[in-house]
Amino acid sequence: MNYGRHCIDQQDIDAVVEVLQSDFLTQGPMVPRFEKALADYVGAAHAVCANSATSALHAACAALEVNAQSRVWVSANTFVASANCALLLGAKVDLIDIDPETGNITPQTLQHKLDNTAQEHWPTHLIVVHFAGNSCDMKNIAGLVKASGCRIIEDASHALGAEHDGAKVGACCYSDVAVFSFHPVKMITSGEGGCAVTQQGDVAMRMRRFTSHNVVRDPDELLAQGHAIDGDWFYLSQAAAPNYRMSDIHAALGLSQLHKLDGWLTKRRALAAYYDQCFADSSLMPLKQSRLSSYHLYVVRLPEGAPRKQVFRAVRQADIGVQVHYIPLYRHPHLPQAVLPGCEKYYQQCLTLPLHVQLDQADLDRVVAQLDHVLKEYS
Repeated sequence: MNYGRHCIDQQDIDAVVEVLQSDFLTQGPMVPRFEKALADYVGAAHAVCANSATSALHAACAALEVNAQSRVWVSANTFVASANCALLLGAKVDLIDIDPETGNITPQTLQHKLDNTAQEHWPTHLIVVHFAGNSCDMKNIAGLVKASGCRIIEDASHALGAEHDGAKVGACCYSDVAVFSFHPVKMITSGEGGCAVTQQGDVAMRMRRFTSHNVVRDPDELLAQGHAIDGDWFYLSQAAAPNYRMSDIHAALGLSQLHKLDGWLTKRRALAAYYDQCFADSSLMPLKQSRLSSYHLYVVRLPEGAPRKQVFRAVRQADIGVQVHYIPLYRHPHLPQAVLPGCEKYYQQCLTLPLHVQLDQADLDRVVAQLDHVLKEYS
């Protein structure tokens, strides 16, 4: 059994086939439909789809003017894409420690970083990662840096459907942009894909252009910029930019999946609650998550001193696909190398257990029993 897995049904297949038989495989009507549905779902004014969450993060950074003069702070407990999106634009990246009990940065860990950094080196941009689908305390995190003009991106790749402070993650109540992933192990899938949502129309426009070569086709806008228009076919690229567009094929799958998300969230939360019950009297410590987390991941911390390498191998040999999320960013050679104590403590103990909507309680019983057996063997 895998730690995460997509769930595809005939409705999804039919939606993709319908696009394959249509006039538009890309740049047709399906991507705008998916974008509107996503914006409506999370309560944002705008959504811009891309071919991956990494691409959406890159576009968000570009739209918020991350450049060689920028100082971008990122949670140390995340996949490398959360930092690479800023590095690709020449920014200086620094890392924030986490609470090992949640895997997330907190107002306290951010305040500690600010207190130990000269104010002229405070972040111009902050990328907050909602690890495992559990929202960070965005109100209080934003309160620490907004007055200095810091722009905030929520890397919500794990958190589609999660809620915090009475709003869906993605409503951008305290941030400029939030980004979601539609990779096959995430909450919904478009095969590969991602999306950036925002309440700000100018930011949405810049992200949309960045994902499509920074091309402008509007003749009125081009004339206002002083360009001559050769004809109705005319367009100009305003600056070098990639092609990160999502195809209509991918959007059709994503839109079909989005309609099932709430039901899948209910099941994920029920499975997570069952895991919690199983581990109530165990030496394993489940990651602390709100009941309104999306539960993209279910992570436990092994007892201190437990031989995780042996546990990992033994459980996998029983065909249970545990995983480790994540290798701290400071262990990657192109990122700042200072070891952060909270993140290091978490990393030394963490183990991700299988959790997806095709599992049931009997599957979880097998995971728990195998872990118990292996831990006793190595105790």
